[in-house]
Amino acid sequence: MTQAEATNTGAALAPPEGLGGVVADWSSDQRAFKKVPWGKAMMWIFLLSDTFIFSIFLLSYMTVRMSTTVPWPYPSDIFALSFGGEPIPLILIAIMTFILITSSGTMVLAVNYGYRSDRVRTMIYLLITALFGATFVGMQAFEWTKLIVDEGVRPWSNPFGAPQFGSVFFMITGFHGFHVSVGVLFLFIIARKVWRGEFDTGKRGFFTSRKGNYETVEIMGLYWHFVDLVWVFIFALFYLW
Repeated sequence: MTQAEATNTGAALAPPEGLGGVVADWSSDQRAFKKVPWGKAMMWIFLLSDTFIFSIFLLSYMTVRMSTTVPWPYPSDIFALSFGGEPIPLILIAIMTFILITSSGTMVLAVNYGYRSDRVRTMIYLLITALFGATFVGMQAFEWTKLIVDEGVRPWSNPFGAPQFGSVFFMITGFHGFHVSVGVLFLFIIARKVWRGEFDTGKRGFFTSRKGNYETVEIMGLYWHFVDLVWVFIFALFYLW
């Protein structure tokens, strides 16, 4: 029986053997992503590629720091804020970390209530998560302003020691801050769609095509948890090392 005849009669075709079977298996989206929504699968692929980029940035930072002959500045001294005349090391960074980790909790609640089709609570927790993210970005902007204006740190120079400090700092934290800013924008967009009931009515449009499906909220949650996880590594390797 030919392949066309087997297909027309509805009979299942035996998978090819050998190398052909391996190629057929890995090139089949039905097998590779069986029962996995395309939106979620594509988000995982995007996050995997982003993981490589952040890993390269952090490995480059560690290579530069360990290979430079000029003393590396102490983060506890540079990132200290004074309260009552006494500098407190890393207080701003600690608050930023607490805010971002807390936002992961509110994002979990948004996903939970989304799958319960609780429109109001989903929207509330999405907005809270977005506000946490916006607060983080605002505090990072304050941190940059302090370093540039008050401390004189530049991407090409650093009055505290190794000149590479400024370049790797602005590159890594800036790239992460860009991710948080994009996430905040999309959180507001999705929260607006939830509030308008577009996920309940199935109104076709941006992120809404299937009635009663809050899967987009979960996909947004994957992105947001990834951003939070990356910050944990940046905090540990850049600010605590």
